[in-house]
Amino acid sequence: MQHDKLSLRSITYDPAAGIQSAGACAMKNLSSLLRRLLLTTFLLPLCFPGCALPIAGKPPVTRDRAFISYTPVARDSGKLRLAVKDLIDMKGQVTTAGSQYRAENVPPAKRDAACLAPARERQVAFVGKTNLTEFAFGTSGINEYYGTPVNPIDRHRIPGGSSSGSAVAVANGEADVAFGTDAAGSVRVPAAYCGILGLKTTFGLIPLTGIVPLSPKHLDTVGPLARDIPRLVQGMDLLTPGFAGRYQAAVAKKPSAKQIRIGRLYVDGTDPKIERAIDAALAAAGFQVVWLSDRFKNDWIEAQANGSAIAFGDGWLNDRQYLLKPGVSLVTQSIIGTGQVQYNTIYPRALKEMGAWRKALDRTFDRVDFVALPTVKFVPARIPFFGRSAVFEGLVLAQQNTVAANYGGNPAIAIPIPLQRHGFPVTSLQLIGPKFSEAGLVNAARIVTAAKPALAARH
Repeated sequence: MQHDKLSLRSITYDPAAGIQSAGACAMKNLSSLLRRLLLTTFLLPLCFPGCALPIAGKPPVTRDRAFISYTPVARDSGKLRLAVKDLIDMKGQVTTAGSQYRAENVPPAKRDAACLAPARERQVAFVGKTNLTEFAFGTSGINEYYGTPVNPIDRHRIPGGSSSGSAVAVANGEADVAFGTDAAGSVRVPAAYCGILGLKTTFGLIPLTGIVPLSPKHLDTVGPLARDIPRLVQGMDLLTPGFAGRYQAAVAKKPSAKQIRIGRLYVDGTDPKIERAIDAALAAAGFQVVWLSDRFKNDWIEAQANGSAIAFGDGWLNDRQYLLKPGVSLVTQSIIGTGQVQYNTIYPRALKEMGAWRKALDRTFDRVDFVALPTVKFVPARIPFFGRSAVFEGLVLAQQNTVAANYGGNPAIAIPIPLQRHGFPVTSLQLIGPKFSEAGLVNAARIVTAAKPALAARH
């Protein structure tokens, strides 16, 4: 594929921008985080023996373990079937957040979360509350109490999280649309691992009232997951009424890829077959593609590290109340404890640098419409034989390319594309856009998905 020789070198930043080329520092921070995860994995079981373990697993309500509560609705009912991540309040139901402790100690919600109001008004068919990693604190999608939702492509691999049940429910046709939350990739990663579409919305676009928080002041968002573009549009229209019209306007404005300029970001350590699949998908769609500079890549790496630090630190602030509680898994407590370490070390600097990264992204989007890169660096890991650990969650987190978008507050979409790899036939193209560009992102995803048959025929 031929690339624009401009390479967007003009999108490098002067010192006033406040962003340094700190890729090496960022990698050091990530390595330090993994060491702390390893340390707490061994220390916390000694400090919290037995009492933190779930008493027994909950029998699954569906064979694929996608749901915590489930009310099936026929596909031909004429109503859109909506599944809701069990981090989001639904009146009359306990919001478990995937935790045995909350299931047994929290009263039913007195009212719906604010984001569900349009869906109630339109009388969609709610099919249930979906499974997730406990407290949404992890990207594997594994849940010790409710069971791990089964990856529909390979049951031996993780489904991705934390919105694992939402992705599996949609992939298996149990829901037309599912709502998930995304603080570090929790909509896009399970979408990538389950072969569906997932949209992370602009920070602040969707109200968070009535949602169990992870990082409500900095990273938390709500977004839809769906198998195809029409359903994704319907899901977004339920979250922000009028979106369908904005999407149609985006299609009319840029009906083909030739009018869309993509900044291509290559991330070190990614499976080369996945990078080639991304390039093939962009070429098949016909976008204008230019390379982003090495300096932007270094800034991206730093943003990934800073975003992860905020996710861990805010997770500790919001979930420390669950430490030593019976029914909270030992692994979750270990991860919460790691968040305290992050909060006391990297967190202050990460908050300070957030504004500079957001300004840098804004300048980048003065030159390109969207940034393209893999959603994840590898195909999903196999489920550990002895269950998950804090170290395993840290390793899975290091394989995502998602949290920098949360750190910037920008919308991003995960789009399934073919992967020529034995044993796992799909990966995911991530497009990141300017704030409030969701309609344009879904239009670009429409173009990519329409080109997939031609792409498959070329391989």
